[in-house]
Amino acid sequence: MIKFPVVLSFVLGFLMLSALPLSAQQRIILNENETVNNFGTQVVLLTDTNHRLNAITAFKSNAYKAIETAVPNLGISKAAYWIKIRVRNNTKDPQLILQIPLPTLDFVDFYQFDQQDKLVDVEYIGDRRPYYNRRFDNPFSTFRFNVNPNQETTLLLRIQGSEQLQVPLTLCQSKIIMNSNADSFLIFGIFVGVFVAMFVYNLFLFISTKDNTYLYYIINIFFIGLLQANFQGFPFKYLWPHNVLLSTYAVYILTPLAALTGLQFMKKFLHTSEYLPKLHKYLNIFYIPYAFAFIQLLLGNLNQSYQLLQVAAITIALTMLVTAYLISKKGYRSAKFFIVAWSVFLLGLCIFVLKDYNILPYNTITFNMMPFGSALEVTLLSFALADRINTLKKEKEASQADALRILTENEKLVREQNIVLEKNVKERTEELVNANDSLSHALDNLKEAQSQLVESEKMAGLGQLTAGIAHEINNPINFVTSNIKPLQLDINDLNEVIAQYEALDFDGNLQEQLAEIAKFKKQIDLDFVKTEIQALLSGIDEGARRTAEIIRSLKNFSRLDESDTKPINLNEGLDSTLVLVKSTFPSNLTVIKNYSELDNVECLPGKINQVFMNLITNAVQAIKSKTVPSETELLEIKTWQEGKFAKVSIRDSGTGMDDQVKQKIFEPFFTTKDVGEGTGLGLSIVFRIIESHHGTIEVISKVDFGTEFIITLPLNTL
Repeated sequence: MIKFPVVLSFVLGFLMLSALPLSAQQRIILNENETVNNFGTQVVLLTDTNHRLNAITAFKSNAYKAIETAVPNLGISKAAYWIKIRVRNNTKDPQLILQIPLPTLDFVDFYQFDQQDKLVDVEYIGDRRPYYNRRFDNPFSTFRFNVNPNQETTLLLRIQGSEQLQVPLTLCQSKIIMNSNADSFLIFGIFVGVFVAMFVYNLFLFISTKDNTYLYYIINIFFIGLLQANFQGFPFKYLWPHNVLLSTYAVYILTPLAALTGLQFMKKFLHTSEYLPKLHKYLNIFYIPYAFAFIQLLLGNLNQSYQLLQVAAITIALTMLVTAYLISKKGYRSAKFFIVAWSVFLLGLCIFVLKDYNILPYNTITFNMMPFGSALEVTLLSFALADRINTLKKEKEASQADALRILTENEKLVREQNIVLEKNVKERTEELVNANDSLSHALDNLKEAQSQLVESEKMAGLGQLTAGIAHEINNPINFVTSNIKPLQLDINDLNEVIAQYEALDFDGNLQEQLAEIAKFKKQIDLDFVKTEIQALLSGIDEGARRTAEIIRSLKNFSRLDESDTKPINLNEGLDSTLVLVKSTFPSNLTVIKNYSELDNVECLPGKINQVFMNLITNAVQAIKSKTVPSETELLEIKTWQEGKFAKVSIRDSGTGMDDQVKQKIFEPFFTTKDVGEGTGLGLSIVFRIIESHHGTIEVISKVDFGTEFIITLPLNTL
């Protein structure tokens, strides 16, 4: 059996081993007038992946690990990081400063514990918190804390960010930090001065030259300057200290704007459409990764968005350098300036990125290398634009000299040619006068022939209309006339009954007389006679009604040449047309009417009805011309209204047409019928009528699947 002292010894040994990482943490000793920079190897780090720790639990945790680099590089992560720092104050100043000279941290929480591990001070700052929360007016994360001389304290930092997290740490006395920050502000002031000078200089050139290249460039300068200043944290201090949302998303907005305006400037400055037309078309593909980054931003995935921005920025920078190199090989002078300027920027960018991956040390030079490269690039490109003015001036002078020489030669040539031309013009004028007379005569003949063909088309339509009307009216008229003879016979029988009643002798034997009348009524079947009279009258009424309907439909076509517009109902016009052409329908044709309620259309009623008749007649002819007719053929007419437009669709199940025929059907004299069967003017007239009403007509057709005409008319054609 294991004895209790052995178990106790094992437990105590385990606890001592687990406490080793914490006890192994070094103290940062600050001496008088000394600044301790980049002491990452002397602090310990705890990763809080799920954001579950608070300051007390994080302070007491035994899971801290040592950091191997002077500047902790935490990468791009959603995790929160706790950094524990033990400080001994060997100065005479009871106030010390801890500073993180990285302004783009989202959240920085500062906690101070005394020697008894009691929490004595707390401060929350970061660029996702209002700027006025800071006790120390500085774009860097700066914390002032109290610790008595020759005493120790423990500092705890909770850091979280959506961008590249490098945590350079600086510890010093309060009086020293002012001088250090003054150097940073001086560097930023030089940077701003360069960008403002280049912005104003190129703005002046743009106003003077009206060259859009300078406009693209000053826009690019504005966004690059604002982006680089944002990396230094100064816009949050000076421009939007109360706007946390803008502070959070500024880098995600400014990075695409700076890159894409730079791309547009390069395309304009290097004339990529002229020198590299194929590549020019594909340069806009760089909008895609920035669009994906923006989508990730909207979804709240800031880390993924920042990574996409980094990849896109490097790719677009290298592409622009390669593009400039290819154009310079073609002899374009400005491309060489662009290569030099862009190479300087890329060098600064590479040094800045290598610093992020701890390949180069983190210091003031490497931290400011990208803004320095941007400022130098802006300056060099301004020189390139100035050189471009000189180049354009020389080219313009050479062009003007060539133009003057050519103008002189042309003037001499013109004088020589004028003499020859005058003679030729005189001869040609006589020929043209003769030709013009011939053409005028031919044109008159053509107009006369066209008028005759139009009249022929009208007469053909009139003949077809007359035949249809005759057939349609004949049926109800026959119905009326056939009912008149039996109706006369029935009325004679009634008159006979009435006459017998009138002949009654009231002085005689009424019973016998009434019996005689009853016998006669039974003989003629009076009840049947009355029923038959009612049926015959109903038949005559139906025939008269159908005749009236045909006459009413015919009235719509009685004024084809009228010139006054009237409000009409298109549904009624379609019904009238169907009545008049019904006699031409084959027996297997089914008409489907899908009418919607329409507002009246201001139009020439006769002309619009002529359109309906031509289209419906063509549809019927297309159905009849099918080699193998279907058991049921369809003619579907549909109307509907879209806003201020009325629409009419006439669709048939006829032979249809191919695209080649469809493109020509509205041309005058074009027809697919045999010679003598059509003039080719029907659809041409339809097109002209619709066009004169400010409408449109659309054709949808497929061989063996039928054709659909869609007419669109404005409700008010005036």
